[in-house]
Formats: sequence, C-alpha cells, structure tokens
Amino acid sequence: MTDLVAALPLSPVALVLLVPTLAIPVLAVISDYRLSAGLNMLVSGLTFAAGLLLLAAPHERGDFLIIDDFNIFLIVLTTFVGFTTSVYSASYIGHELETGKLTPAFLRFYHAMYQAMMGAMNLALVSNNIGLMWVGLEVATLATVMMVGIYRTPEAIEAAWKYFILGSVGIGLAFFGTILIYMVSSTVIGAGVPAMAWDEIVRNAAALDPKLLSLAFVFLLVGYGTKVGLAPFHAWLPDAHAEGPTPISAVLSGLLLNVALYALLRFKMVLAGNPLAIDVGAILMTLGLVSLLFAAFMLYRRRDIKRLFAYSSIEHMGIATFAFGIGGPLANFAGLLHMTMHSLVKSAIFFAVGHVAQAKGTQRLADISGLSSTHPVLAVGFALGVIAIVGLPPFGVFMSEFLLVSTAFGRQPLLTVVLVAGLILALGALLMRMQQVVFGEPRGKSDPVKASYVPLFVHLLLALVAGLWLPEALVRWFRGVAALLG
Repeated sequence: MTDLVAALPLSPVALVLLVPTLAIPVLAVISDYRLSAGLNMLVSGLTFAAGLLLLAAPHERGDFLIIDDFNIFLIVLTTFVGFTTSVYSASYIGHELETGKLTPAFLRFYHAMYQAMMGAMNLALVSNNIGLMWVGLEVATLATVMMVGIYRTPEAIEAAWKYFILGSVGIGLAFFGTILIYMVSSTVIGAGVPAMAWDEIVRNAAALDPKLLSLAFVFLLVGYGTKVGLAPFHAWLPDAHAEGPTPISAVLSGLLLNVALYALLRFKMVLAGNPLAIDVGAILMTLGLVSLLFAAFMLYRRRDIKRLFAYSSIEHMGIATFAFGIGGPLANFAGLLHMTMHSLVKSAIFFAVGHVAQAKGTQRLADISGLSSTHPVLAVGFALGVIAIVGLPPFGVFMSEFLLVSTAFGRQPLLTVVLVAGLILALGALLMRMQQVVFGEPRGKSDPVKASYVPLFVHLLLALVAGLWLPEALVRWFRGVAALLG
C-alpha cells in the first residue's frame, strides 16, 4: 500500500478533502434519484478509500494541515461511517421520494449538503490550524442545519432553527476562545500563522499565560461542548435527531459529536502542558456525569423513538467525556474505544430506527410494537443494537465501559458509583423500550422494508468483533493517543 500511496498524483489527505468538495456542485445539479444516490455512494466510497490510504502514508504536518497519531484513525472511522450511511441513505431517501416527503429539488440539495458535511468534518479533523478547524466545524454545522429542516414541516423548521441558533451561539463562543488562544500563543511563538498551529501551541504550552489560557478554555468548552451535546448545552440535539432525515441522525450521533469532542481534546492537550492552568479533568468529569445522569433519567420519558436514541447519544458522549476527564493511559484508552464503538453502534441503531419508522409509518413509541412478528430480521438488528449500546457483552461498548469503570474505581471511587448508577439507569430504560418495540401485539402499519440491511449488520458485526478481539495495530493506536492525551 505504501507504493500505491507514493504513486498517487495527490496525497491521501488532499483526496480526503477534494473528493467530497468537488462532488458538491455536481450533485447539486443532478435530479435523477438513482444517478444522484449512486454518485453519492461512489464519492463516499472514494473518500473512505483515501482515508484508508492515510494508514500507509507518512505522518506530515504543515501550518494548515496535519496527519498525526491522534487524527488518523478518526479520519478512517469518519469516512467509513460516511460511506455506509450513504449506502443506507440511498434506499431510505428513495422511500421518502416515493411517499412524497421529498421532491427531486430537495434531493439535489440533500446529496450536495451530505458531501459538504462530510468534507467539512474531514477538514476539521486534519486541520493543524485552530482557525481552520473552527471553519470546518462551522461549515459542518450549517450543512446539517439545512438538512435537518429539509422536510419543511413546521416541526422540522423549528428544529433546524433551534439548532442554528444554539449552534451559532456555541460556535461564536468557540470563535472567541480561538482568538484568545491565538493571542496568548502569539506572545510566545510570534504573530502569524505558526501561532495558530496545534503542534506549535502544544510544544510551547508551558510558556503560555495560564490565566488567559484558562479563560480561553472556558469559552471553548461551552462552544464546542454545545456541539458535543453535553448537558446543559444539549437542547438542539433531540429536536435535530427527531425531525431530520434518519441518515443525518446517524451522522450527527456517530460522527459530528466525535469531531467536536476531538476539538475539545486538542485544547485539553494544550492546557495539560501548562501546570498552572485550570484543572480541565475535573471540569470534564463533572460535565460527563451530569450529561450521563440527565440523559439516563430523560430516557424514561421519551415518546418518540428517534428522540429516545438522541438522549442515548447525550449519555454516551457524557461517558466518553468523563473518561477523558479522569485521564491516564487506561481511561483515555477507554474513552477512545468508547468514541469508536458509539459511532458504529449508534449509527447502526439509527439505521434500524429509520427502517422501523418507514415500516410502521410513525416514530411514536406507543404505535410501535410486535416487530418480531411483522419484521423478524429488523427486530433482530434493532435488538442487537440496543443490547450493544447499553453495554452488554460481548459487544465493544461493554469493553470500553468495563475498562472505564475498572480504572475509575481506583482513582475516583465515589464518582464511579455515580457513573455505574447512570449506566444502570440507562440500561433499564432502553431495555424496557426494546421489549416494547420487539415484542407484544403488532400495532400500526406493517409495510415491507425495501432498504438494505447490510450497513446495519456490518456495523453490528464490527462492534461484536471489537468486543472479542482488537487488532494489534488498533491497540497500538489507542495506546499512543492515550499517552498523548495525558
């Protein structure tokens, strides 16, 4: 593969950025559904292939772009889930066209914005410039805002508007924090582009003004924490998941939350290098537990199946944030593994939920039951997804939560009791809902599922394999990045 990378006219990182970007204007003018969906899958597949090539490419850095141990696997994960979601999306959107929920004009808009979102997230991940990373997250936010409101119903418009307002406030605060980071780094590194480079800022972290650095992190935490979906900055997330197309819910939960958390962790590395700065770990542990407990209780009161799993996303980002707050090799390893497993499993669950909503003609949990009788294959996929996401063995989420609880008991025993209580509460709520959906007397419509089950079961298979065995290369990556995070 190394020889293949060397023979390419463009570097893999350039391909990861250019392929989705060049596809945007092309997809914007294609109204034929089959051609547009096929091209969207092709572009997403090529982007994933470019992401895989990064594994064999040498690490590189510049003032604007960087490929290092921290971001390389996240790029592969993001492009992979983007590809599988595009495969699922092809049949899902086809159903929406048949039922009249979307028009060909909106279809062009949908596929163009899909690639804009994927390209922007890739840009945020490969940016070595704190300003360029902010631009990537801002473009991804705007693209998803427009896709959330694509159905043009009053509820969808309200959800998109709420997402836009809260997301804009959050990204505005993150922008101010970014300016403060530049101000404090430029006094040491010197004015200009190098003062905005991640690796240069981390290298000189000990010499930066700790008070201004701490103030900047407060703004960055609120700004990017809104994108992560941490309580109490989460208000946009349930509405966006419930009212937007299900493939976008899968990408929001599986990818965009990860990218925002990645940005926070980059800044955590900066503050970790300055012993006089505020204790970022304590803040992340607090926000993580608040998010976990809040979401766990809210799961019992959800009446919409997509809102149910939106709150589950808040729960799991809280778990990952708590892990990174504890810090240390094992907790960071658990946090990275949890981010990965949540991406795979939660996107798989939304694939299943999309099938369920289309087959039953509703998202109301009260009108969904007896799936094992009407759609047995879908019932198996949905049940396995819920079993995986609540942390039951032998899936990968169990492994990440087991590692986290094990290390937390040794370092924060009282907080671990709260952590375990939150996990048990969430487990009870989701298993109760799973029993209702899968078993009982069938209710509502029972339309056949026309979409492919392949993306759903591929994700679940990967999560199962990760719970039983992790490749040595992946373990080395987790260990290396865990050491970098401190």
